[in-house]
Amino acid sequence: MSRNRRNAEPIRISGLSIIDIAEEGKGVGKADELVIFVDKAVPGDVVDVRLVKKKKNFAEAIIERLETPSEFRQDPFCSHFGTCGGCKWQHMDYDAQLRFKHKNVEAALQRLAKIDTTAMEPILGSAVNKYYRNKLEYTFSNKRWLNASDMEFEAEGREMNALGFHVPLRFDKILDIDHCYLQAEPSNKLRLSVREYALNNGLSFYDLRNHEGALRNLIIRTSSTGEVMVVVVFAYTTQEEIDGLMEHLKNTFPELTSLLYIVNQKKNDTIFDQEVITYAGRDHIFEEMPVDGLAGGVVKFKIGAKSFYQTNSEQAFELYKITKEFADFKGDELVYDLYTGAGTIANFVAGNVKQVVGIEYVPTAIEDAKFNSALNGIDNTIFYAGDMKDILTPEFITAHGKPEVVITDPPRAGMHADVVTRLLEMEAPKIVYVSCNAATQARDLALLKEKYDVVRIKPVDMFPHTQHVENVVLLKLK
Repeated sequence: MSRNRRNAEPIRISGLSIIDIAEEGKGVGKADELVIFVDKAVPGDVVDVRLVKKKKNFAEAIIERLETPSEFRQDPFCSHFGTCGGCKWQHMDYDAQLRFKHKNVEAALQRLAKIDTTAMEPILGSAVNKYYRNKLEYTFSNKRWLNASDMEFEAEGREMNALGFHVPLRFDKILDIDHCYLQAEPSNKLRLSVREYALNNGLSFYDLRNHEGALRNLIIRTSSTGEVMVVVVFAYTTQEEIDGLMEHLKNTFPELTSLLYIVNQKKNDTIFDQEVITYAGRDHIFEEMPVDGLAGGVVKFKIGAKSFYQTNSEQAFELYKITKEFADFKGDELVYDLYTGAGTIANFVAGNVKQVVGIEYVPTAIEDAKFNSALNGIDNTIFYAGDMKDILTPEFITAHGKPEVVITDPPRAGMHADVVTRLLEMEAPKIVYVSCNAATQARDLALLKEKYDVVRIKPVDMFPHTQHVENVVLLKLK
């Protein structure tokens, strides 16, 4: 039976109208009662498709012919579109992207939390939608993803080393990147220079299956202040190889503020438990934002190799302004900032409140948060590291006081059920819930509705040309 399925003629559907777009970014069409998710389809397209996966109630398909293009469709600007896993929506007009992001947030809140969204505010688009990221991480691999033109060469003539991004669903295949539109220069120049040096000097690229090779990852961080950090992650290497590449970067890019390296021989790419070695310059760069309530009118943030910081600096400022506006501080509030990260929101609002108590599970992030407060002369913040559900106890609230405002900005998985329960017990007059996942935010809001009314909703686009979107919700105690 399995042999027959493999040999069966593929199912094709002609003239399929794309009527919507799913949260994961695929176009949605319907044939009879079958919902079909179509890769790289745009609402308004009419397409001929071939099914590549079929379940009882839905199927996945690819476009074989674009019969009628949508009014929202545009030519992708990146040569890597369609293979690279990033920027999946660049074939759709940016205004249309915003429209569908707004719609997806609205649908999640209505469907999962039964929230009335009639007063939902228009999504805030990103003023910059190319070269907007302040951090990129590239991967070295000796198993480059091969495209059709590569197959024209004999196997022994193909260059198999790559420095770029993972191909979707292929952990061991890396797409070699020529030009990336996500991060401003010198990002592309740095990556290409590192790649050329490695090839010319015989440095081995990492083997993701066998866990061997010298070069593993390249991390580039930039800031709105013009500072640049480069972190090279090595695996099985010699100090001579390390010094050679680092000297090349130091001499070729004298503008680098911070030049660091790590030797990571673990099976995974995480660097949070690894020693970071400073080769040249500082071990950090600085980011800053305009802010009221502080001397000098700006708040500065120290960014290290392991620091968390919103990856779209300009739009992060807009996101934090909306958060502050929703909170509507009067100046005498005690604020709890949950999932505070490096204390960016906490320090951003500190000049407008009496005190901010920040909680975060990553200890190094809390150290950054404390440093950032001291850097800015902020003395009304206090930070704690630990699991949120274990830190935020009735005893903790008794010791620090009941907050007038809670700001919560959890990871994509949302808040732990115990944290939601604690918020319901705490009964803070206001909660400002910032989320990068409308579905998990809606799940939490469905529980918080027991005691809170949702009074303001505003999506914020932090990641142009992707399906991802932030959403800010203001809740008030009933």
